[in-house]
Amino acid sequence: MVSTESVLTFAAMSLLVIVIPGPSVLFVVGRALAHGRRTALATVLGNVIGCYALVVAVAWGLGALVESSVAVFTGVKLVGAAYLIFLGVQAFRHRGEMRVANLRAPAGERRGDLRTVLDGIFVGVTNPKGIVFFAAVLPQFVNHSAGHVSVQMLLLGLVPVIIGMVTDTLWGLGASAARSWFARSDRRLSMVGGAGGLAMIGLGVTVAATGRAD
Repeated sequence: MVSTESVLTFAAMSLLVIVIPGPSVLFVVGRALAHGRRTALATVLGNVIGCYALVVAVAWGLGALVESSVAVFTGVKLVGAAYLIFLGVQAFRHRGEMRVANLRAPAGERRGDLRTVLDGIFVGVTNPKGIVFFAAVLPQFVNHSAGHVSVQMLLLGLVPVIIGMVTDTLWGLGASAARSWFARSDRRLSMVGGAGGLAMIGLGVTVAATGRAD
């Protein structure tokens, strides 16, 4: 199976890639600013599931297809970018509905947790950074002579997913903490909700404009 040295090396490389804010981090921050801590954490959960879905796809050989085909890669990227822009527009449009009193509203009146998790899954699955990393880097750390290549990929894939979960959670908690200061004023809260929406729109445009490494 995979050696300890390979796992540690892969973990170090994963950390270097993950600490550079990408679509996942910016999306979590945008949701934290627009909707608060609970939504941010649900987004992190969804994103983790989405990222691991990419690992599963690579283990099954689908990742190679996405990485090798410019058309498929571009299609996945544009779908993800469009969805980010849609979510950002929605957050910006409804920024005026954010009120200090809403922070104390019953859980049933908040944005649905399941819907938020699904949003996170979609963004995680269509994240170009994740697609390239898992399709191009993950297979390099597999010990082919040991067999069970798919199982090795599934186990190795847990490393960046766990690292990403920890770092994204910290980003989300930090952003939601800053939001709590803005929440002392309805106007501030509306402004930060709009800022979160604009951040997601900008992220979607950036993702759409980003090309492949080759």
